[in-house]
Amino acid sequence: MTALELPLPPFFDPANAARFSYEPRAAEMPALAATWARQHRLQPASTDQKNVHLLLIDVQKDFCFPEGALFVGGRDGKGAVGDSRRIAELIYKNLGVITNITTTLDTHFAHQIFFPSFWIDENGRPPDAFREVAAEDVAKGRLRPNPAMARWLCNGNYPWLVEQARHYCQELERAGKYKLYLWPPHCLLGSAGHALAGVIHEARLFHAYARSMQSWVEVKGGHPLTENYSVLRPEVLTRHDGQPLAQRNTAFLKTLLASDAVVIAGQAASHCVKSTIDDLLEEIVAFDRALVRKVYVLTDCMSAVAVPDGKGGFHADFTSEAEAAMQRFAAAGMHLVRSTDPIANWGIL
Repeated sequence: MTALELPLPPFFDPANAARFSYEPRAAEMPALAATWARQHRLQPASTDQKNVHLLLIDVQKDFCFPEGALFVGGRDGKGAVGDSRRIAELIYKNLGVITNITTTLDTHFAHQIFFPSFWIDENGRPPDAFREVAAEDVAKGRLRPNPAMARWLCNGNYPWLVEQARHYCQELERAGKYKLYLWPPHCLLGSAGHALAGVIHEARLFHAYARSMQSWVEVKGGHPLTENYSVLRPEVLTRHDGQPLAQRNTAFLKTLLASDAVVIAGQAASHCVKSTIDDLLEEIVAFDRALVRKVYVLTDCMSAVAVPDGKGGFHADFTSEAEAAMQRFAAAGMHLVRSTDPIANWGIL
Protein backbone atom coordinates (compact mmCIF):
# COMPACT_ATOMS: atom_id res chain seq x y z
CA MET A 1 0.00 0.00 0.00
CA THR A 2 1.28 3.44 -0.89
CA ALA A 3 -0.16 6.73 0.35
CA LEU A 4 1.42 8.67 -2.51
CA GLU A 5 -1.15 10.04 -4.92
CA LEU A 6 -0.74 8.68 -8.43
CA PRO A 7 -1.20 10.67 -11.63
CA LEU A 8 -4.37 10.29 -13.65
CA PRO A 9 -3.93 7.65 -16.38
CA PRO A 10 -3.63 9.01 -19.95
CA PHE A 11 -6.91 7.47 -21.14
CA PHE A 12 -8.97 9.26 -18.46
CA ASP A 13 -11.07 12.12 -19.85
CA PRO A 14 -12.95 14.07 -17.16
CA ALA A 15 -15.46 15.22 -19.79
CA ASN A 16 -16.77 11.65 -19.93
CA ALA A 17 -18.43 12.27 -16.56
CA ALA A 18 -21.04 14.29 -18.48
CA ARG A 19 -21.56 11.77 -21.32
CA PHE A 20 -24.50 9.41 -20.80
CA SER A 21 -23.44 7.23 -23.73
CA TYR A 22 -19.81 6.81 -22.65
CA GLU A 23 -18.67 3.23 -22.17
CA PRO A 24 -15.12 2.19 -21.26
CA ARG A 25 -13.10 0.01 -23.58
CA ALA A 26 -13.34 -2.92 -21.21
CA ALA A 27 -11.29 -5.29 -23.39
CA GLU A 28 -8.30 -2.95 -23.17
CA MET A 29 -8.45 -2.43 -19.42
CA PRO A 30 -6.47 -5.51 -18.27
CA ALA A 31 -3.40 -4.67 -20.36
CA LEU A 32 -3.55 -0.95 -19.56
CA ALA A 33 -3.89 -1.68 -15.86
CA ALA A 34 -1.06 -4.24 -15.84
CA THR A 35 1.29 -1.74 -17.47
CA TRP A 36 0.23 0.98 -15.01
CA ALA A 37 0.72 -1.35 -12.05
CA ARG A 38 4.26 -2.21 -13.15
CA GLN A 39 5.10 1.43 -13.82
CA HIS A 40 3.91 2.54 -10.38
CA ARG A 41 4.90 -0.61 -8.49
CA LEU A 42 1.38 -1.40 -7.36
CA GLN A 43 1.02 -4.57 -5.31
CA PRO A 44 -2.03 -6.87 -5.19
CA ALA A 45 -4.73 -5.50 -2.90
CA SER A 46 -4.59 -8.74 -0.91
CA THR A 47 -1.25 -7.58 0.51
CA ASP A 48 -2.61 -4.30 1.93
CA GLN A 49 -1.89 -3.84 5.60
CA LYS A 50 -5.13 -1.87 5.96
CA ASN A 51 -8.35 -2.81 4.22
CA VAL A 52 -9.79 0.43 2.81
CA HIS A 53 -13.24 -0.24 1.38
CA LEU A 54 -14.75 2.31 -1.02
CA LEU A 55 -18.54 2.00 -1.09
CA LEU A 56 -20.11 3.67 -4.12
CA ILE A 57 -23.86 3.91 -3.76
CA ASP A 58 -26.10 3.87 -6.85
CA VAL A 59 -23.72 5.67 -9.22
CA GLN A 60 -26.01 4.69 -12.09
CA LYS A 61 -26.89 6.51 -15.27
CA ASP A 62 -30.46 7.31 -14.26
CA PHE A 63 -29.09 9.25 -11.27
CA CYS A 64 -25.86 10.60 -12.71
CA PHE A 65 -26.94 12.37 -15.93
CA PRO A 66 -29.55 14.96 -16.91
CA GLU A 67 -30.73 12.42 -19.52
CA GLY A 68 -31.45 9.94 -16.73
CA ALA A 69 -34.89 9.23 -15.32
CA LEU A 70 -34.06 10.74 -11.92
CA PHE A 71 -30.99 12.95 -12.24
CA VAL A 72 -29.54 13.98 -8.89
CA GLY A 73 -28.66 17.52 -9.85
CA GLY A 74 -28.72 19.16 -6.45
CA ARG A 75 -29.81 22.78 -6.23
CA ASP A 76 -27.22 23.93 -8.79
CA GLY A 77 -28.46 21.45 -11.41
CA LYS A 78 -25.02 19.91 -11.95
CA GLY A 79 -24.61 17.71 -8.85
CA ALA A 80 -23.97 14.12 -9.84
CA VAL A 81 -21.98 14.95 -12.98
CA GLY A 82 -19.23 16.60 -10.94
CA ASP A 83 -19.54 13.93 -8.26
CA SER A 84 -18.81 11.19 -10.80
CA ARG A 85 -15.72 12.97 -12.08
CA ARG A 86 -14.37 13.43 -8.55
CA ILE A 87 -15.08 9.80 -7.63
CA ALA A 88 -13.18 8.56 -10.67
CA GLU A 89 -10.25 10.86 -9.93
CA LEU A 90 -10.19 9.69 -6.30
CA ILE A 91 -9.93 6.07 -7.44
CA TYR A 92 -7.11 6.72 -9.90
CA LYS A 93 -5.09 8.86 -7.50
CA ASN A 94 -5.44 6.30 -4.70
CA LEU A 95 -5.15 2.98 -6.52
CA GLY A 96 -2.43 1.95 -4.07
CA VAL A 97 -4.57 2.74 -1.01
CA ILE A 98 -8.06 1.49 -1.92
CA THR A 99 -8.33 -2.23 -1.27
CA ASN A 100 -11.93 -2.96 -2.24
CA ILE A 101 -14.56 -1.13 -4.27
CA THR A 102 -18.21 -2.11 -3.99
CA THR A 103 -20.81 -0.50 -6.20
CA THR A 104 -24.46 -0.85 -5.25
CA LEU A 105 -27.07 -1.18 -7.99
CA ASP A 106 -30.55 0.17 -7.39
CA THR A 107 -32.58 -2.40 -9.32
CA HIS A 108 -36.28 -2.05 -10.06
CA PHE A 109 -39.14 -3.54 -12.04
CA ALA A 110 -42.24 -2.00 -13.64
CA HIS A 111 -44.59 -2.34 -10.65
CA GLN A 112 -43.23 -1.47 -7.22
CA ILE A 113 -44.83 0.26 -4.27
CA PHE A 114 -42.85 3.48 -4.83
CA PHE A 115 -43.85 3.83 -8.51
CA PRO A 116 -47.13 5.45 -9.66
CA SER A 117 -47.93 2.28 -11.65
CA PHE A 118 -48.57 0.45 -8.37
CA TRP A 119 -51.44 2.78 -7.43
CA ILE A 120 -54.78 4.08 -8.67
CA ASP A 121 -56.79 7.02 -7.37
CA GLU A 122 -60.53 7.35 -6.76
CA ASN A 123 -61.07 7.64 -10.53
CA GLY A 124 -59.06 4.51 -11.29
CA ARG A 125 -56.10 6.44 -12.68
CA PRO A 126 -52.46 6.24 -11.60
CA PRO A 127 -51.28 9.23 -9.55
CA ASP A 128 -48.48 11.55 -10.60
CA ALA A 129 -44.90 11.01 -9.44
CA PHE A 130 -43.19 13.28 -6.90
CA ARG A 131 -45.84 13.01 -4.23
CA GLU A 132 -46.19 11.37 -0.84
CA VAL A 133 -48.63 8.60 0.02
CA ALA A 134 -49.86 8.59 3.61
CA ALA A 135 -51.45 5.68 5.45
CA GLU A 136 -54.56 7.83 5.69
CA ASP A 137 -54.72 8.07 1.88
CA VAL A 138 -54.96 4.29 1.70
CA ALA A 139 -57.33 3.95 4.65
CA LYS A 140 -59.77 6.47 3.12
CA GLY A 141 -59.47 5.11 -0.43
CA ARG A 142 -57.90 8.20 -1.93
CA LEU A 143 -55.21 5.89 -3.28
CA ARG A 144 -55.19 2.11 -3.43
CA PRO A 145 -53.09 -0.59 -5.06
CA ASN A 146 -54.03 -1.42 -8.63
CA PRO A 147 -56.30 -4.50 -8.31
CA ALA A 148 -54.91 -5.93 -11.54
CA MET A 149 -51.66 -6.74 -9.73
CA ALA A 150 -53.26 -8.89 -7.02
CA ARG A 151 -53.23 -12.13 -8.98
CA TRP A 152 -49.49 -12.26 -9.54
CA LEU A 153 -48.50 -10.36 -6.40
CA CYS A 154 -50.56 -12.05 -3.67
CA ASN A 155 -52.52 -14.93 -5.24
CA GLY A 156 -55.50 -12.69 -5.97
CA ASN A 157 -56.09 -11.66 -2.34
CA TYR A 158 -56.80 -8.00 -2.98
CA PRO A 159 -58.00 -7.13 0.58
CA TRP A 160 -54.65 -8.46 1.82
CA LEU A 161 -52.81 -6.22 -0.63
CA VAL A 162 -54.76 -3.10 0.40
CA GLU A 163 -54.09 -3.79 4.07
CA GLN A 164 -50.42 -4.43 3.34
CA ALA A 165 -50.15 -1.10 1.52
CA ARG A 166 -51.76 0.71 4.45
CA HIS A 167 -49.52 -1.10 6.92
CA TYR A 168 -46.44 -0.24 4.89
CA CYS A 169 -47.23 3.47 4.87
CA GLN A 170 -48.03 3.34 8.57
CA GLU A 171 -44.72 1.64 9.38
CA LEU A 172 -42.78 4.26 7.43
CA GLU A 173 -44.55 7.05 9.31
CA ARG A 174 -43.99 5.32 12.64
CA ALA A 175 -40.24 5.02 11.94
CA GLY A 176 -40.10 8.74 11.23
CA LYS A 177 -37.48 8.59 8.45
CA TYR A 178 -39.63 8.92 5.35
CA LYS A 179 -43.20 8.86 4.16
CA LEU A 180 -43.84 6.74 1.10
CA TYR A 181 -42.78 8.83 -1.88
CA LEU A 182 -43.70 8.08 -5.48
CA TRP A 183 -40.79 8.32 -7.91
CA PRO A 184 -40.86 8.13 -11.70
CA PRO A 185 -39.70 4.76 -13.06
CA HIS A 186 -35.92 4.57 -12.73
CA CYS A 187 -33.09 2.03 -12.67
CA LEU A 188 -35.32 -0.54 -14.37
CA LEU A 189 -33.43 -3.79 -14.80
CA GLY A 190 -32.39 -4.09 -18.44
CA SER A 191 -32.55 -0.37 -19.15
CA ALA A 192 -29.65 1.86 -20.09
CA GLY A 193 -30.31 3.91 -16.94
CA HIS A 194 -29.62 0.89 -14.72
CA ALA A 195 -25.96 0.75 -15.78
CA LEU A 196 -23.14 2.41 -13.90
CA ALA A 197 -21.96 5.79 -15.14
CA GLY A 198 -19.28 4.93 -17.69
CA VAL A 199 -16.55 7.07 -16.14
CA ILE A 200 -16.97 5.27 -12.79
CA HIS A 201 -17.32 1.83 -14.33
CA GLU A 202 -14.02 2.48 -16.10
CA ALA A 203 -12.26 3.49 -12.89
CA ARG A 204 -13.51 0.47 -10.92
CA LEU A 205 -12.41 -1.91 -13.67
CA PHE A 206 -9.00 -0.27 -13.81
CA HIS A 207 -8.67 -0.68 -10.04
CA ALA A 208 -9.76 -4.32 -10.22
CA TYR A 209 -7.16 -5.18 -12.85
CA ALA A 210 -4.35 -3.01 -11.45
CA ARG A 211 -4.75 -4.41 -7.91
CA SER A 212 -5.88 -7.99 -8.79
CA MET A 213 -9.07 -7.49 -6.77
CA GLN A 214 -12.65 -8.36 -7.69
CA SER A 215 -15.05 -5.59 -8.73
CA TRP A 216 -17.77 -6.14 -6.12
CA VAL A 217 -21.49 -5.37 -6.60
CA GLU A 218 -24.44 -5.33 -4.20
CA VAL A 219 -27.90 -5.38 -5.81
CA LYS A 220 -30.86 -3.85 -3.97
CA GLY A 221 -34.40 -2.65 -4.55
CA GLY A 222 -36.20 -5.46 -6.34
CA HIS A 223 -38.91 -6.31 -3.80
CA PRO A 224 -42.28 -4.99 -5.07
CA LEU A 225 -43.65 -4.22 -1.59
CA THR A 226 -40.85 -2.24 0.03
CA GLU A 227 -38.40 0.51 -0.74
CA ASN A 228 -34.70 -0.30 -0.32
CA TYR A 229 -32.88 3.00 -0.10
CA SER A 230 -30.18 1.46 2.07
CA VAL A 231 -27.98 -1.35 0.83
CA LEU A 232 -28.06 -2.82 4.35
CA ARG A 233 -31.81 -3.28 4.78
CA PRO A 234 -35.20 -2.52 3.25
CA GLU A 235 -37.30 0.23 4.79
CA VAL A 236 -39.88 -2.19 6.26
CA LEU A 237 -39.07 -5.75 7.34
CA THR A 238 -42.48 -7.22 8.27
CA ARG A 239 -45.90 -7.70 6.70
CA HIS A 240 -49.15 -6.65 8.35
CA ASP A 241 -49.89 -10.29 9.22
CA GLY A 242 -46.65 -10.62 11.18
CA GLN A 243 -44.78 -12.59 8.53
CA PRO A 244 -41.38 -11.40 7.30
CA LEU A 245 -41.45 -9.11 4.28
CA ALA A 246 -37.70 -8.82 3.60
CA GLN A 247 -34.43 -9.14 5.49
CA ARG A 248 -31.26 -7.27 6.36
CA ASN A 249 -28.12 -7.65 4.27
CA THR A 250 -26.13 -9.07 7.15
CA ALA A 251 -23.36 -10.55 5.01
CA PHE A 252 -22.41 -7.22 3.49
CA LEU A 253 -22.71 -5.49 6.86
CA LYS A 254 -20.11 -7.91 8.25
CA THR A 255 -17.86 -7.14 5.29
CA LEU A 256 -17.99 -3.42 6.01
CA LEU A 257 -17.47 -3.81 9.75
CA ALA A 258 -14.42 -6.01 9.10
CA SER A 259 -12.76 -3.26 7.02
CA ASP A 260 -10.23 -0.89 8.55
CA ALA A 261 -11.88 2.08 6.82
CA VAL A 262 -15.16 2.49 4.94
CA VAL A 263 -15.23 5.41 2.50
CA ILE A 264 -18.71 6.28 1.24
CA ALA A 265 -19.81 8.25 -1.82
CA GLY A 266 -22.60 8.15 -4.39
CA GLN A 267 -26.21 9.13 -4.92
CA ALA A 268 -28.24 10.49 -3.43
CA ALA A 269 -27.02 12.17 -0.25
CA SER A 270 -30.62 12.74 0.80
CA HIS A 271 -31.85 9.19 0.27
CA CYS A 272 -29.81 6.06 -0.52
CA VAL A 273 -26.52 7.40 0.88
CA LYS A 274 -28.24 8.81 3.94
CA SER A 275 -30.20 5.62 4.61
CA THR A 276 -27.16 3.38 4.18
CA ILE A 277 -25.09 5.45 6.61
CA ASP A 278 -28.01 5.63 9.04
CA ASP A 279 -28.27 1.85 9.06
CA LEU A 280 -24.52 1.41 9.32
CA LEU A 281 -24.44 3.79 12.28
CA GLU A 282 -27.28 1.93 14.00
CA GLU A 283 -25.45 -1.38 13.64
CA ILE A 284 -22.16 0.13 14.83
CA VAL A 285 -23.78 1.60 17.94
CA ALA A 286 -25.33 -1.78 18.73
CA PHE A 287 -22.07 -3.65 18.17
CA ASP A 288 -19.15 -1.38 19.12
CA ARG A 289 -19.49 2.39 19.02
CA ALA A 290 -15.72 2.83 18.57
CA LEU A 291 -16.12 1.51 15.03
CA VAL A 292 -17.81 4.76 14.02
CA ARG A 293 -14.34 6.29 13.59
CA LYS A 294 -13.62 4.02 10.64
CA VAL A 295 -16.32 5.65 8.47
CA TYR A 296 -15.36 8.43 6.04
CA VAL A 297 -18.08 10.29 4.14
CA LEU A 298 -17.02 12.02 0.91
CA THR A 299 -19.17 15.12 1.06
CA ASP A 300 -18.07 16.44 -2.35
CA CYS A 301 -18.89 13.14 -4.08
CA MET A 302 -22.64 13.09 -3.45
CA SER A 303 -25.61 15.39 -4.06
CA ALA A 304 -29.15 15.74 -2.76
CA VAL A 305 -32.35 15.16 -4.72
CA ALA A 306 -33.73 18.48 -5.92
CA VAL A 307 -36.28 18.12 -8.74
CA PRO A 308 -36.83 21.33 -10.78
CA ASP A 309 -40.42 22.28 -11.53
CA GLY A 310 -39.54 24.25 -14.68
CA LYS A 311 -40.67 27.49 -13.08
CA GLY A 312 -37.54 28.35 -11.14
CA GLY A 313 -38.46 26.23 -8.13
CA PHE A 314 -38.53 22.55 -7.25
CA HIS A 315 -41.12 19.78 -7.24
CA ALA A 316 -39.10 18.39 -4.34
CA ASP A 317 -35.94 19.57 -2.61
CA PHE A 318 -34.29 17.34 0.00
CA THR A 319 -31.09 19.36 0.39
CA SER A 320 -31.83 20.36 3.97
CA GLU A 321 -32.42 16.75 4.95
CA ALA A 322 -29.06 15.76 3.47
CA GLU A 323 -27.24 18.58 5.24
CA ALA A 324 -28.82 17.70 8.57
CA ALA A 325 -27.84 14.04 8.11
CA MET A 326 -24.22 14.95 7.43
CA GLN A 327 -24.04 16.99 10.60
CA ARG A 328 -25.58 14.14 12.55
CA PHE A 329 -23.01 11.69 11.16
CA ALA A 330 -20.18 14.03 12.10
CA ALA A 331 -21.59 14.46 15.61
CA ALA A 332 -21.67 10.66 15.96
CA GLY A 333 -17.94 10.51 15.23
CA MET A 334 -17.78 9.80 11.49
CA HIS A 335 -15.31 11.75 9.36
CA LEU A 336 -16.63 14.21 6.77
CA VAL A 337 -13.90 14.44 4.13
CA ARG A 338 -13.38 15.81 0.62
CA SER A 339 -11.93 13.95 -2.33
CA THR A 340 -9.67 16.90 -3.13
CA ASP A 341 -7.83 16.49 0.19
CA PRO A 342 -5.04 13.86 0.09
CA ILE A 343 -6.22 10.62 1.63
CA ALA A 344 -3.02 10.63 3.71
CA ASN A 345 -4.48 13.59 5.58
CA TRP A 346 -7.72 11.85 6.50
CA GLY A 347 -6.24 9.77 9.30
CA ILE A 348 -6.83 6.39 7.64
CA LEU A 349 -3.19 5.37 7.15
